[in-house]
Amino acid sequence: MIDIRKLSIFNKMAKEGGNTVANHMSQMTGMNTEMEITKINFIDIPDIKTHVGDDEQIGIYIEMQEPPHGHVLFLFNADSAKRLAAGMLGDMGGTDPDAEGFTEMEKSAIQEIGNIMTSGFIDGWANVLETTIDMSTPNFTFGPGSGTVDEIIGDRDSDMALMFDSRVHAQDANINVKVYTFPQLEELVGLMQRLEV
Repeated sequence: MIDIRKLSIFNKMAKEGGNTVANHMSQMTGMNTEMEITKINFIDIPDIKTHVGDDEQIGIYIEMQEPPHGHVLFLFNADSAKRLAAGMLGDMGGTDPDAEGFTEMEKSAIQEIGNIMTSGFIDGWANVLETTIDMSTPNFTFGPGSGTVDEIIGDRDSDMALMFDSRVHAQDANINVKVYTFPQLEELVGLMQRLEV
């Protein structure tokens, strides 16, 4: 149960997390990047797998090691990843837009982008919740998006997750990144209850 006046905190968390990611990405890649939160849902975990689908996607996820615990997942397709890597590497070379896989330079650029996205998002949350949130090193996956969701939450005892359906959008490069969050809901509500609205 949560005080209805505190529901606005969800919007604040989404906005702050998203803006922090977009600012960091704009600085790193030189692309004009914005983050759009399309909706916030409480959703059954099997439904998330359906929503994410079985297309092959790159997943970057972290585990929060302090309340509200749980995971944050960013998903995007290989084309978006290549464009992000090219934006970040700029004139340094090491990118091959037409190659099937990823060069070593592209892989390390994507890893760095993953670090920035996840830490930016968590920093935004921590600001709103007036706390600190330590997180694990980002994990990378490539495969069906639904499989990545399974990997993250396969053994969770709760059957609901909080889904921020949000997109990181770089206007001139047609890049879309989706963000899903799986906090421990009771802990999240506990943190929200302490805040003044």
